Amino acid sequence: MSNSIENTRHSFAHLLAAAVKRLYPDVKFGIGPTIENGFYYDFDNVEISEKDLPKIEKEMIKIAKEGHEFKKEEWPADKATEHFKKEKATYKLELIDDLEKEGESKVGMVHMGETFLDLCRGGHVKNTKDLPLDAFKLTRVAGAYWKGSEKNPMLTRIYAVGFNTKKELEEYIKQQEEAEKRDHKKLGKELGLFTFSELVGSGLPLFTPKGTIIRNILTNFVENLERKYGYEEVWIPHLAKPELYKISGHLEKFKEDLFYVKGADSEFVIKPMNCPHHIQIYKSQMRSYKDLPVRYFETTTVYRDEQAGELGGLVRVRCITQDDGHCFLREDQIAQEFEINLKIQQELAKAVDLTDYWVRLSLRDEKNKKAYLGDDKTWEKSQKEMEALLKKQKIKYEPVEGEAAFYGPKMDFMAKDSLGRQWQFSTIQLDFNLPSRFNLEYTGEDGSKKTPVMMHRAFMGSVERFMAMLIEHYAGAFPLWLAPEQIWVIPVSEKFNAYAKSVAEGLLNENLRVSIREENETLGKKIREGQLQKIPYLLIVGEKEEKSKKISVRDRKMGDIGLSTLEEFVKNVKIELH
Repeated sequence: MSNSIENTRHSFAHLLAAAVKRLYPDVKFGIGPTIENGFYYDFDNVEISEKDLPKIEKEMIKIAKEGHEFKKEEWPADKATEHFKKEKATYKLELIDDLEKEGESKVGMVHMGETFLDLCRGGHVKNTKDLPLDAFKLTRVAGAYWKGSEKNPMLTRIYAVGFNTKKELEEYIKQQEEAEKRDHKKLGKELGLFTFSELVGSGLPLFTPKGTIIRNILTNFVENLERKYGYEEVWIPHLAKPELYKISGHLEKFKEDLFYVKGADSEFVIKPMNCPHHIQIYKSQMRSYKDLPVRYFETTTVYRDEQAGELGGLVRVRCITQDDGHCFLREDQIAQEFEINLKIQQELAKAVDLTDYWVRLSLRDEKNKKAYLGDDKTWEKSQKEMEALLKKQKIKYEPVEGEAAFYGPKMDFMAKDSLGRQWQFSTIQLDFNLPSRFNLEYTGEDGSKKTPVMMHRAFMGSVERFMAMLIEHYAGAFPLWLAPEQIWVIPVSEKFNAYAKSVAEGLLNENLRVSIREENETLGKKIREGQLQKIPYLLIVGEKEEKSKKISVRDRKMGDIGLSTLEEFVKNVKIELH
């Protein structure tokens, strides 16, 4: 995001707050940051619904046309505190207090003419008349806890989008309309891939036979790649004593997100992570420098008590299936191991047509070192190592502070889908901390005890989220190799059911996924249903086909492509699959 659009969106956020203040004088303000494609502002002591948004937009335009100049000043924190005390702005006072705790003695105060004054770091446009008033739109109203904690008050959040031109806004709206059609929650239901049950619980999806086929195909594809590159499969239980996660640091870091189980004689945690278990397998025997790297992989589910308000379809769930893997290696093997994992990631990305990607190099927040395990030297070393690897491989990347895992920096692969939206999927994380916390060792070439480095990696990341991404990327029309139902054989009437069965048997013998549609319905209805279910191939069989021992082929993309022998059809399908 360029500085100019950032400033535009930031200015729009102030304009939104000013408009709400005029319309609802008793409102209290939270925060109003920019976000991807737009901005939002949080409000308290006000009742606003989506039917009020046009009225607020109109007021924003009216204020902007008045021509208010943006002016930033640095105020002593105590002066700003006095101002907001008079305003009874409790949330702003809390923000100032937070800044003072971080060592700030001055705070930014931004005037929007005489109409609005806000606590803000900037930047902004020069004047409200500079804002492109035909290039923003208030989109929705939602509830949001102050500072994201359920312990705090629920505020009213108004979301908006903002761009530099009307054309950009129109293109975004068009993209969103297309995205709505592709919504994985909508398509998942229409295509019968997964469901949710109130009796099971929110954030706990249930996969149908069709959805399970897709999960298994993806999982098998990745696992076969992992075996090809020297990973060995392991298996771990779904429970562990809290002590395991106390040593790893997860207990302290994620204590609010863990599920606890009371056993007959002790307490257990349902696993939120797999790495501590895999570490125990490594530690179960003595290792030599000749044994390294030791590579483990496993497709397994972890459980985290996500906030109910943050759950959404398959993108945010409480049971997260990971194609998880961990490699224990010597420092001189890091570059080689990274290349292996990159090859696996690239093969997966190519297979699912997600080759337009970049890497987010997630680094620790240098202003909040206490939130991370390990010392400065270890972090500096691991972050430099990862950046050097990306440069060597000539991979497009962007360093982002504050996004690292608590035990080490990571590379998150950000892919663009068919609508140009960004999704995170693969992740590779370098870890110099957990091996030390668990006292892992191997015997070096000189006979001394050394500590291995650990690499965490997952290529799909969350299988559920990966599936959500693919459903929307393909709009539910999966490529042949991934389609849960590849072929429907449709008899014109029941007189041709026997021939339909013989055709289906021939296809099943070729390990293709086939269904016979023998329902007592019209041919047209069966074909329409096949189109709605996005079946790659519909094979129509009737009198003409039976007599000629052929099939009429209907391709999902091309429509009717005429008569074919079964042998020729299978030959073409095999070519498509490979």
